[in-house]
Amino acid sequence: MDVQIVDFPETKVAVLEHCGPPALEHESVQKIIAWRLENRLSPDMHRSYGVYYNDPHTTPPEEYRVDFCISVEHEVPPNPQGVVNKFIPAGRCAVVRHLGSRENVSAAANLYGVWFPNSGETLRDFPIFFHYVNVGPQLQESEMITDVYLPLL
Repeated sequence: MDVQIVDFPETKVAVLEHCGPPALEHESVQKIIAWRLENRLSPDMHRSYGVYYNDPHTTPPEEYRVDFCISVEHEVPPNPQGVVNKFIPAGRCAVVRHLGSRENVSAAANLYGVWFPNSGETLRDFPIFFHYVNVGPQLQESEMITDVYLPLL
């Protein structure tokens, strides 16, 4: 596992908040995609993120939370999808790249469960988040690239 320490810049994002069973994430993702298309926000210019507040494997389904995000420069007006503005804060992060399916991002478990306990680092008060480097309907699982960020002090 090739872990890098980077300074992540503060990033303004448009967010669709998913609260509830992980099995329903797909519906939330479809809503943010619809919003992205309506607002003509190209994936080439507007990055896609997921901010994971808890672990879907250990959290009761009704308490599971993730924010699906798209980087933006503007304020998000009221909209039928319920997309709102938030920020991913600036700061030091450990980052590792995951290649392949996003169904089970093993790099996240390895970064948090294996690398972090032996790193001597301290976690910052912000959850682990993913940058979905490439997205789109034609993307095959084998082509997916996801950067996993673990915020550090």
